Amino acid sequence: MNSQFTGSIPALITPMKMDGAIDYASLENLINWHIEQQTDALVIAGTSGESATLSMAEHSELIAKAVEITDKRIPIIAGTGANSTTEAIELTQHAKASGADACLLVTPYYNKPVQQGLIEHFSLIAKTVDIPQILYNVPGRTCCDILPETVAELAKIDNIIGIKDATGDVQRLREMQPLIKDIDSNFIFLSGEDGTTCEFILNGGHGGITVTGNAAPKLNRQMYAYARQGEAAKAQEIDQKLQGLHCELFCQSNPIPVKWALSQMGFCENSYRLPLTPLQAEFHSQVKKAMQQAEINI
Repeated sequence: MNSQFTGSIPALITPMKMDGAIDYASLENLINWHIEQQTDALVIAGTSGESATLSMAEHSELIAKAVEITDKRIPIIAGTGANSTTEAIELTQHAKASGADACLLVTPYYNKPVQQGLIEHFSLIAKTVDIPQILYNVPGRTCCDILPETVAELAKIDNIIGIKDATGDVQRLREMQPLIKDIDSNFIFLSGEDGTTCEFILNGGHGGITVTGNAAPKLNRQMYAYARQGEAAKAQEIDQKLQGLHCELFCQSNPIPVKWALSQMGFCENSYRLPLTPLQAEFHSQVKKAMQQAEINI
């Protein structure tokens, strides 16, 4: 198994200055803090990183800078998905050239391909760019669901190594496991839904690509570790402390609440790119309460 891509993997926010420019000094501070907190790996330029508003040049520069900052101290997974197969290939090529360790590829959004289209899309990217690739299924955002049988077909391709499943339905994991175990016993199952990640790992998942882990990396990693060891009671006890964050970090569209939380912790400006806007004042107290429940000092 590619164990470097398991455990607690925050989908890192992209710090921005008030004029919207990427704040690379804050990015460096944030990455170094995650390494100190023993985060297992980081996703750069994913949904939480506002990838949809990054230009192609910014996207590539952000990944390259993250690779440079980490200096091989922690694996970097680059978000390189797109609803254009050609664009996804180009982003994936740039990520490989920048030194990323793997790529995360979301199902094509908006154009709603059928399952055969998904197979051809992901197959072509994998065959064109020789880098480990993780599928990303988040139908709530993309209106496109990659079915278990399709995942099993794609698992036959050597450099498609796993999936981030953000359906929030642990039954989906149970459906994929028997289909894939004889195809690739090392295939990685990652949760993409913080509220159900503890249960997901206890049922055989290998970790999660997390929003909560942005703000509470150490506690989140401890919960994951206990769950992977099968220590359900200890994992669930920690997860109870994190449940507030699992919920409130989605009180408005991600990454609005988590970016506000990190700004309160002093890691970044409370700055976004349109069409995202700052967290509305009515939600401040409930996010702050969830942070305190998760033992975050602010």
